[in-house]
Amino acid sequence: MSGPSRFATALLNETATAHLMADLALLIGPGDVITLSGDLGAGKTSAARAMIRYLASDDTIEVPSPTFTLAQHYDLPPCPLLHADLYRISGPDELEEIGLAPLPEDTLVLIEWPDRAAGGLPADRIDIAISHSPALGSAARAAEITGYGKAASQVSRLAALRRFLDDAGCLDAERRRMPGDASTRSYARIICSDGSFILMNAPRRPDGPAIHDGKSYSAAVHLAEDIKPFVAIARGLRDHGFSAPVIHHADLESGFLITEDFGSASFVEGTPPTPIVERYQTATDLLAALHCQTLPDTLPVAADIAYTIPVFDTEAMLVEVGLMLDWYLIDRGIEPSEDLRAEFMTIWRALLAKPSAASRTWVLRDFHSPNLIWLEQQRDIRKVGIIDFQDTVLGPAAYDLVSLLQDARVDVPESIELALLTRYVKARLESDARFDPAGFAELYAIMSAQRNTRLLGTFARLNRRDGKPHYLRHQPRIWTYLTRSLAHPALSAAQEWYQNHVPPPAG
Repeated sequence: MSGPSRFATALLNETATAHLMADLALLIGPGDVITLSGDLGAGKTSAARAMIRYLASDDTIEVPSPTFTLAQHYDLPPCPLLHADLYRISGPDELEEIGLAPLPEDTLVLIEWPDRAAGGLPADRIDIAISHSPALGSAARAAEITGYGKAASQVSRLAALRRFLDDAGCLDAERRRMPGDASTRSYARIICSDGSFILMNAPRRPDGPAIHDGKSYSAAVHLAEDIKPFVAIARGLRDHGFSAPVIHHADLESGFLITEDFGSASFVEGTPPTPIVERYQTATDLLAALHCQTLPDTLPVAADIAYTIPVFDTEAMLVEVGLMLDWYLIDRGIEPSEDLRAEFMTIWRALLAKPSAASRTWVLRDFHSPNLIWLEQQRDIRKVGIIDFQDTVLGPAAYDLVSLLQDARVDVPESIELALLTRYVKARLESDARFDPAGFAELYAIMSAQRNTRLLGTFARLNRRDGKPHYLRHQPRIWTYLTRSLAHPALSAAQEWYQNHVPPPAG
């Protein structure tokens, strides 16, 4: 294992401290431990308070010093947080009493006065040593950040992020936390003198265990390994008349971008959220327009760098539906036998013959409400701002229409789904009289069953492996969509298999 990673920075005031802690918050999560060292009055609690308020997206939340309570617990949007002050403990044997031994795995931990627990701290941690720096001003501080063990890479990444922001002229910009997604990416809105922008942190995807032909899951199903596909597809979409964010500043190797901010106008409204039909109609028109174009397979990223879009082949689709066996069924208490697995894969290999042979277009893959922003100032289909497309593949046009009309996060009534499907088919026929509505309907049903089978497994995996149980609330909706698609005559064998072997989600 490599040694510690260190970098130092001057903090001229509390605002600069808040910016540093916001930048660090972009790179850490549950299970990470941050220690804050320094003399009395150095600003340890101020630094902790800044991070807690950033993660809470609330600058007014009360964050008292835990000097007397020893520990304060916060249930924050990204994860639980424990803020501890060890000034009043006599040694590491008291850590268990305040919930620090053993350390909670699902909680982000901030510890002031860590020297009081010498020998009781984890080997993998980030230490922030804060000291007065009177030469720079009465409110100035110097911070030395050190990453130990596995946290060394996080501190190296923090240093790279700070250099990136400085190069972009955004080091002094206000940061506002943005919700994350199911990926390893994280986002912040940065407010500069010339406007609002989006900061994307997209570290290179680590290689997972080999699960298919020596490939990890992400490689087998062609998920983006780094930030280059995002840059390429963003440019490609804009070049073909669609609204994707302009990229203002990029570090392709580290995986940082500063992009255009599309705002937050949603495609849903109300509680619980329901589709804004007019906006779904425009998004449907966008897909029809996209699918009528001849699109390139290879796109430029930067000078001397090109990106070739991978094909969404049969093997990739089979690996995806395999998540049903590996995660969903096991989550429902069923251990599928080898014979059952073989039956499942035989049915799916036969079903996927038609979409694998269909004409190919860009499949943006997660074309649904969380990844679409309404741009009121634009016209027609350019009103649809697309923000998630780094996993684009070449595959059947039906896939993205399924993503939209069977939105994984929002209940789309069957009547609206059918009306939008009809709208899409009409637009395709107007562009090409040879378009086959019946054949497309079959492809739509197959890709619906494929996508929703994958999602049932994905959400079970997010719960069991990644500690994200909130995704389970979407499973009943996915089950409804799946049963709709299995009713198509072309899927009769699959429908029978699911009825015999796949129970509905809990609840």
